[in-house]
Amino acid sequence: MTSINHKTTVVLLLTLLLKLISLWGVAQNIDIKKLGTYFNTLEANNKLMGSIAILKDGDIVHTKQVGYSDIDSKQKPDENTKYRIGSVSKVFTAALIFKATEEGKITFDKTIDSYFPEIENSDKITISNLLSHRSGIHSFTDNKEEFLSYHTRSKTQKEMIEIISKGGSDFTPDEEASYSNSNYVLLSYILEKLYKKSYAEILEDEITRPLKLTNTFLGGKINAENNECYSYRFEKKWKKTDETDSSIVTGAGGIVSTPTDLIRFAQALFSNKILSAESVEKMKTIQDKFGMGLLEIQYYDKVSYGHNGEIDGFTSVLRYFPEESCAFAIISNGNNYSMNLIAVSLVNSLLNKYYDIPDFRVYEPKAKELNQYVGIYSSPEFPVKLTVTKLGKQLYVEATGDSKMNLQATATGEFKYEPAGIKIKFIPEKQQLILTQQGKVSTLLKE
Repeated sequence: MTSINHKTTVVLLLTLLLKLISLWGVAQNIDIKKLGTYFNTLEANNKLMGSIAILKDGDIVHTKQVGYSDIDSKQKPDENTKYRIGSVSKVFTAALIFKATEEGKITFDKTIDSYFPEIENSDKITISNLLSHRSGIHSFTDNKEEFLSYHTRSKTQKEMIEIISKGGSDFTPDEEASYSNSNYVLLSYILEKLYKKSYAEILEDEITRPLKLTNTFLGGKINAENNECYSYRFEKKWKKTDETDSSIVTGAGGIVSTPTDLIRFAQALFSNKILSAESVEKMKTIQDKFGMGLLEIQYYDKVSYGHNGEIDGFTSVLRYFPEESCAFAIISNGNNYSMNLIAVSLVNSLLNKYYDIPDFRVYEPKAKELNQYVGIYSSPEFPVKLTVTKLGKQLYVEATGDSKMNLQATATGEFKYEPAGIKIKFIPEKQQLILTQQGKVSTLLKE
């Protein structure tokens, strides 16, 4: 069950949300100790390896690393450990295209037929269409079986254009939008033609050297001696993944960086140190879910911009809140937990809002043990009655008139319902059910 119990949770969340939003303007420090406990818990339970950085009031106020950069040698990461960032690379590529337009090298309405005549609809597809995923060009990575047959081997531009061209078109250009890695590979090649340099050189000359982002570059084969980390997937234990060759993804997903560098890049972008305010505004403009290199993500009443990335076993998240001059970035080289839940917890930490420390304990109660918890619980201060039932070794709770939630046992008398962030503790001798959600504690008595 993935839906949140309506009557039980909405009343609590709305009340809590109003109180929390009012705290936004209050100058508060991030609870570094709690954040450390959160990430240490993920690490201890083989849920995450990686690095984070947090920017608040214009300054990076916290960084943390967990796990290993190389499990075989037991090498731990540090602030300068470099990770592949996957599709967060697209923000860099979009910024480079915008720089090229500001320098008069190309226009957004230019069609791509002079570059790639073999691409279907190339005489209709514009630079703008590529940037905003409105080209209709099929994403070569969507052909997963084929992609995995060659992704570790180097490919020339000619070979990649042939692969992209073979994928054809999914829709008429500019009639709709669909995410396509092919768009940004082609934009990388266009940049190389415009600047008459490799993508790696353009990235360095136009962005990383001027901004002193010394840990950001187009990746090659992972080099542990350069403090670059390997990526892993968890299959009973961490197992090293294959490496996608950067020649295949270039500016669509081939960049290597650190969370600190990503935040500094976003900070420079939104303070107009890379592009004009007009260009940044255009990057932010959303049509059919996509901006021109940026995605808009809303948390509570606050709007952030950024991108997600995933390549091999690496995952990355970059979020920048322009109005508040705050941000966070996380790059993982091993992820066995919801990155969305981690991102939300980071947002809540950043915005001084409540978040839970995950509870990964697993307990298997006996069927007889559950009998003492069964019953109807209520409280004058709680909006609904809760009915607790059991079937075999499974305990359920439901609010009046709503569907059942299957509870997961974490210890004797302790349960959780993770989709709604609910924790329940039974105290049979007092006939009590204690429900905790979003930091709010409610005590109900058995009728």
